[in-house]
Amino acid sequence: LFNYPILMAADILMFKADSVPVGQDQKQHIEMTRDIASRFNHHYGEILTVPEAVIDQKTGVLPGIDGRKMSKSYENTIPVFSEEDALKKVVMKIQTNSLQPGEAKETSDSNIFNIFKAISTKEKIEELDKLYQEGIAWGEAKKVLFEELNSFLKPFNTEYDKIIKDRIYVERTLLEGAQKALSTSEPIIKEVRQAVGIKGF
Repeated sequence: LFNYPILMAADILMFKADSVPVGQDQKQHIEMTRDIASRFNHHYGEILTVPEAVIDQKTGVLPGIDGRKMSKSYENTIPVFSEEDALKKVVMKIQTNSLQPGEAKETSDSNIFNIFKAISTKEKIEELDKLYQEGIAWGEAKKVLFEELNSFLKPFNTEYDKIIKDRIYVERTLLEGAQKALSTSEPIIKEVRQAVGIKGF
């Protein structure tokens, strides 16, 4: 409750980030980061950048297969790097209401539609919306989602498989990333320590 938001704030502030893309459920962490930065600057001068949250209103919170926020702790996620058969099984488990085929269905409270909307094009979203109005069966709607999700994830899965098989590339990338992060963060950390009177170790 306390440590995680502080660690997140440190990750943002030590790189002087001015815009931070987050989901709607993470907005409060950015607000806490802003409070920390503003309070620090009030006491020690304009050193830290006060960041703004950037939230995509269409995909701010992605629903899980049970309708709650998608989260590992709820065990309601769709594993993005799973095989096609496993992906299809998870999609077919998405919870729906009891409306029968032929009955018009609402898109606003549909887990299937909201996940589809997060990954698809405007044209395809409009097509699925029309199918909902026409009373598409839930099983058919899940198949539509699976096909779109599978197509969307395929290039990511290909890249994932390639990276997983090349440990040297992974280790080299991690080391390069660490050096890049240090080159940006070390001067800011030094500036913060000087401002509050902490000497180097």
